Amino acid sequence: MTLSEIKNRITSLVSGKQFSYSALPENVGQEEPRKRAVSWAERHKSLLRLTGVALLFAIVGIFGINFTRTNKKHYCDHVKSGFQCEPAVSHSWGQYSPYFSVPSEIPNGIPKGCELTFAQVLSRHGARDPTLGKSLLYAILFEQIHNNVTDYSKQYSFIKDYKYSLGADELTVFGQQQLVYSGINFYQRYEKLARNVSPFVRTAGQKRVVDSAVNWTQGFHQARLADKKAKFPDAYPYEPVILPEVEGFNNTLSPMTCTAFNEGPDTGNEAQTIWVDTFVPPIAERVNKNLIGANLTNHDIIHLMDICPFETVANKDGHLSPFCDLFTEDEWHGFDYYQTLGKWYGYTNGSPLGPTQGVGFVNELVARLTGQPVVDATTTNSTLDKSRKSFPLDSVLYADFSHDNDMSGMFGALGLYNATEPLSNTTKASPKKTKGYAASWAVPFAARMYVEKMQCDGVEEEFVRVLVNDRVIPLQNCDVDALGRCTLSKYVDSLSFARQGGHWDKCYE
Repeated sequence: MTLSEIKNRITSLVSGKQFSYSALPENVGQEEPRKRAVSWAERHKSLLRLTGVALLFAIVGIFGINFTRTNKKHYCDHVKSGFQCEPAVSHSWGQYSPYFSVPSEIPNGIPKGCELTFAQVLSRHGARDPTLGKSLLYAILFEQIHNNVTDYSKQYSFIKDYKYSLGADELTVFGQQQLVYSGINFYQRYEKLARNVSPFVRTAGQKRVVDSAVNWTQGFHQARLADKKAKFPDAYPYEPVILPEVEGFNNTLSPMTCTAFNEGPDTGNEAQTIWVDTFVPPIAERVNKNLIGANLTNHDIIHLMDICPFETVANKDGHLSPFCDLFTEDEWHGFDYYQTLGKWYGYTNGSPLGPTQGVGFVNELVARLTGQPVVDATTTNSTLDKSRKSFPLDSVLYADFSHDNDMSGMFGALGLYNATEPLSNTTKASPKKTKGYAASWAVPFAARMYVEKMQCDGVEEEFVRVLVNDRVIPLQNCDVDALGRCTLSKYVDSLSFARQGGHWDKCYE
């Protein structure tokens, strides 16, 4: 089969789907709110129908009814922890891991004697099919295997009849459900705020991110409907502000305007390549002995490992793919570290300009925390940020939706992982040894960062606290206390990297 034929096959699998969503809703800011809400709902009828079953499960979950699973190994927890999967091997798939609650050394509940006054979530989109480029590579890989293998061992025999059928770029049903439950969990955590106000929602413009934002609002709304103390009427549907993902458009949720970063060396891939040559050869030797004639390369093995998480999240219930059992737990840890190196050196602290891509978002966060206008000359859109309709400063609940690479830059600009030493590309390090940094711990599918403000008894100034996937991140350079918090003023002062523009001046050298 030729590359063109394979591309046509993949394209046919996703026929009728768009690979990007780069336009603002028509007449934003001109229609009356009621008409805009109806228009938004009409444009997303199919999405609303798709998540109907998920919402039924959500309502059951809100009322505390437990699900019975006959085999926990192959299922995901639909309610308790926000669609979290077992077994633990699914926590070692890097950015392809489904969201899970990361262990926190600091208790992540609301401290006694404190009341939350503000909550911001920054969320990655839900689980998706591979990108179109990756989907093409996977299809080619299996064509090669089927054409070249002369003997399949018993454990690998299922591959003989395996037909590659994953789509490209779009959310899976599993991914939609993840965000519905994320919205539910956000409401339940912040219900004292959420029962009285509607969240301000903003999203990067690619279709899977927009759809994730809509799914999240559905979960939030359903949780509010189930809350007898909630104040009505509710402003649902909460029409999001959409920031187009197109070149030349200033977009803090998915920056594309730093030329030196976009066109510079792929430092993440360089670090990954060295690690691949370290940990993959023994795996390749074993796999090739079980697939006689395949002659898979080290990078082919990485692609074969990729199929495990993608096949798993393509199943609406998160049934574990048989590809997952072809590799040991330790090998999955090596795979997770491979993905971690890509994020660290490609987009966050290990990248010369990675954290600078997140500066605009951080300066917007400062504006929200302080109620003051945005001060920034990097990726912010001044037209949108000066409008109280597209960037209000008086809300107490904010929800932004983005991508894993972009969130990695934002985490770098926030300094969340400044305690992490430079990562070795020849020796694997666990998240404990990296002071909590791993791609799977930071940016899995449906990842979420919470930024909280709280007023506490006996303290005049509000505190700020940050959680990433339920793990309290001890803040840096602001006299952090035992609960990982800093006072608002000292926290803002600690964000000097972002407030001074990062290394934006190097974007056009």
